[in-house]
Amino acid sequence: MRMRMEVRRTVPRVWVACWVFLVFFPMLVSAATPPEDLEAQATAIARELMCPVCEGQTVADSNSTLAAQMRQIIREQLRQGKTRQEILDYFVSQFGESVLAAPPKRGVALVLWVAPYGILVLGLVLAGFVMWRWTRNRPVAPTTHPIPVDPEQLQRLREELEKEE
Repeated sequence: MRMRMEVRRTVPRVWVACWVFLVFFPMLVSAATPPEDLEAQATAIARELMCPVCEGQTVADSNSTLAAQMRQIIREQLRQGKTRQEILDYFVSQFGESVLAAPPKRGVALVLWVAPYGILVLGLVLAGFVMWRWTRNRPVAPTTHPIPVDPEQLQRLREELEKEE
């Protein structure tokens, strides 16, 4: 009896300890990690910008002179203390929204972001409807009743089988 009471007292403590660990551990890890250095931030921003002269390459991946100049501008603006969004806005003002690697989530481009999810939901609804129709319209198998057999035919069949053996 005493053992049960001890278990009942320790179990809630263990759960509380687990929850405290799960809540505070991410905070400790994020506090312990140093902030990104300038080059890592510049590379991350350069991956969000498309090179205006290269087709299909980001500024981080491109070897063109313009891409190198853009990377230098990104570093300079980071040294000045500008945020990621301010730097992206600067390049959009210079080259237009086509410089962004990901289309903006507004206007006509919103269709590009929403369409795949809409198609997925529509496909799932259609598949569910078709499956529902298949199960609803499936004909029920008729119950089989034993067919009456004439005893004379059954005797004749047995005799023929005995002859073959």
